[in-house]
Amino acid sequence: MTDDRSDTGCTLCELPVEGSDVVADGKPFCCVGCRDVYDVVGGVDAVDAEDVRDAREEAQAAEEDATPRADPDHETSYLEVSGMYCVTCEAFIESVATSANGVSDASASYVTDTVRVDHDPERAPLEELTSDISQLGYSAYSREDAVSRRRAENWEMGRIAVGVLMGMMVMLQYVVFIYPVYFGGLFYNEQTMAFFEQALADERATPFYLMIAALTTIVLGVTGKPILQGAYVGIKTRSPNMDLLVAIAAVSAYLYSTLSIAVGGDHIYYDVTVAIVVIVTVGGYYESTLKREATERLSDLTSVQVDEARRVGPDGSHEDVPLSALEPDDRVLVRAGERVPIDGDVIDGEAAVDEAVVTGESLPVTKAVGDDVVGGSLVADGAVTIRVGEDATSTLDRITELVWDLQSGTHGIQKLADKLATIFVPLVLVLAVVVTAVYLALGSGVAAALLVGLTVLIVSCPCALGLATPLAVAAGIRDALERSIVVFDDSVFERIREADTVVFDKTGTLTTGEMAVVDTDCEQRLLERAAILERRSAHPVGQAIAAVGGDIDSTDPVADGGRLDGESSPDNVADGRSVSGEGSRAETLGDRIESFESHRNGVSGVVDGDEVVVGHPDLFRDRGWTVPADLQERIDGERAAGRVPVAVGRDGTAQGVVVVGDDLRERWAETLTAISDAGADVVVLTGDDARAAEQFREHAAIDRVFAGVPPEGKAETVARLGERGRTVMIGDGTNDAPALAAADLGIALGGGTAMAADAADIALVDDDLSSVDTVFDLARATDRRVKGNIGWAFCYNAIAIPLAVTGLLNPLFAAIAMGASSLLVVTNSSRALLEE
Repeated sequence: MTDDRSDTGCTLCELPVEGSDVVADGKPFCCVGCRDVYDVVGGVDAVDAEDVRDAREEAQAAEEDATPRADPDHETSYLEVSGMYCVTCEAFIESVATSANGVSDASASYVTDTVRVDHDPERAPLEELTSDISQLGYSAYSREDAVSRRRAENWEMGRIAVGVLMGMMVMLQYVVFIYPVYFGGLFYNEQTMAFFEQALADERATPFYLMIAALTTIVLGVTGKPILQGAYVGIKTRSPNMDLLVAIAAVSAYLYSTLSIAVGGDHIYYDVTVAIVVIVTVGGYYESTLKREATERLSDLTSVQVDEARRVGPDGSHEDVPLSALEPDDRVLVRAGERVPIDGDVIDGEAAVDEAVVTGESLPVTKAVGDDVVGGSLVADGAVTIRVGEDATSTLDRITELVWDLQSGTHGIQKLADKLATIFVPLVLVLAVVVTAVYLALGSGVAAALLVGLTVLIVSCPCALGLATPLAVAAGIRDALERSIVVFDDSVFERIREADTVVFDKTGTLTTGEMAVVDTDCEQRLLERAAILERRSAHPVGQAIAAVGGDIDSTDPVADGGRLDGESSPDNVADGRSVSGEGSRAETLGDRIESFESHRNGVSGVVDGDEVVVGHPDLFRDRGWTVPADLQERIDGERAAGRVPVAVGRDGTAQGVVVVGDDLRERWAETLTAISDAGADVVVLTGDDARAAEQFREHAAIDRVFAGVPPEGKAETVARLGERGRTVMIGDGTNDAPALAAADLGIALGGGTAMAADAADIALVDDDLSSVDTVFDLARATDRRVKGNIGWAFCYNAIAIPLAVTGLLNPLFAAIAMGASSLLVVTNSSRALLEE
């Protein structure tokens, strides 16, 4: 196989290369950014990049051969599924979905609580799919169905309430009547003890035992349903998990006690069943509650998906229609402030289009008749009519699909306790059976032998082991939330503690993502007058200048699209600078502005009696104004550095310059230096052009800077860097989402887009880059806490199991020991992970 992929696309990201003349060593690339990345990371650890790609494609082909292929005519639907807790749940949900008639493929992810189903809408409508999947405690519903989501949350709370209430009623009977008999005269005198012993041994006590049995049945069947569900799924998928071992202990105690009542015995251990179920369920609920609380902190994330489009009819009329109703060659009108709903090309109008959400380019670009536009980009100024492309798809939708594939390509990481369970569960079961058989062989009665076997199961019940990971992770989530760090995926703390490569996006991550004045060389009074004019421009550059122009009359209206006559018109952009209109004269507004004129590359007008021009130097020369040589040199230098220099002048001469750029975030340099000092390679990966990224190349902490890389190229870059070691990706935009999903750890800034947050494992709510160091500190501290908890749990088992095997423990004391170990784990997990 050759790496020349001219027939399929870019050598790095496989995007189409038609029209691109970027070639290196005979290999085609869609852009310079992908070529530069390939030059550096094309080969991994001295292994040729071709071998890396071949190995990846072979693995992918093998996986595809083992999985039914999705019918290209089928629809793809996404359902939210409550009740998924681990990788075995994923496998079970996928098997249930694919067994339904009319379903060609299904992929589940417990990390995102979502299942993707490719299905025939006629043979397998969405309503039937949700019904098929909603079984054994799982509940499937549309991701937009808030009612079902709330119902699932209420059911979870109800289960906890039932378990606690019924469990308290069971334990009350034990504390008052049964424990005094077990513990001798510790609670009551001899006469009272004799009464209790006689009463509990009398056949008339059977209704009392049956009441306790009924209450325990409710606890086990309602509150313990997810545990039983997890155990069943573990058996069905042949992946023993912690739920299986917990369920075995709880059900064994329940069955032994029920059998004891049936044969007239008076030794019942329903309290063991209740304790096991309630302790494990409450611990898991505590963890999920913290995660839900953390997620709610990100309610202000901005979603960039577009659901409707304004279709233009043959007679010029406008109609709002769903995106699914659009067909190739339909015409769609997009106005200033709206997102382009679908990929296509401009057939009417001009506009400044901000493609940062898709490409990462921080500056708007001109889109005129014949230019392509991508779905998800934002029309910053002006209006355009778009002809829908042949595929009637959106680049944003393709990015969404890529994010899902990356997230679900590797199933959720099993927790450490679940990994241990694959060994521990069979071992405990074999031990209990062997011990029971040995006692029977030695002449013990059936009841006595079964009691010893039950004691082994109970004392081995991993309440402490089952709580070790979720409570430590919950502590990590809690401490992160206190520091405005939201953790979406609880497996983060297990799978990443150190990083070999930390990759930073530029626009919106190392920078604020908003245009701002970064420098001025202009007399204050002239700057103020320039700002007054720029109030009439809706372009980000003009708004940035207006924001620093001093006191401006807030009563001056800003007309639609930047024009003063109330009519919006297309915009043009020159070197990142655009304003509305084609030179139309505006009416006088207020006492300060006597006239206003907008141009392709700037604005002009008369303010306070002075004629003022703000814009590109070409605008000055077109009007016959002078641009001094030293000022032109300054402008050229700023433009080479990737910023936008705007000339400002009056009375026939350019007299100053205002420099607009994407402002750097606070403490960005310190953060990158700290990460580099910790031993990780620091890479800047941006869709912006090379000039805008130039300022980062000289920073000592940064090892590599890759610029002009498309979203697919970003994901491939992170994947190839991942061949060298663990990778962390930090970004904020939709264009970063594939890379965030491809990395071992994805960190999104909370002020970014909803898609970035969905793809990431962690979000920084305060957009504070210094929190990245805190994330690693929390991960390492959580890992230590998990291992400490598990170490204690196994230490307890190492002591308790031999005692149970020798018959020195009965189920009651085994339950007490189990409770004590669980309490220690809970107490240990409640401590703060990091010192203030």
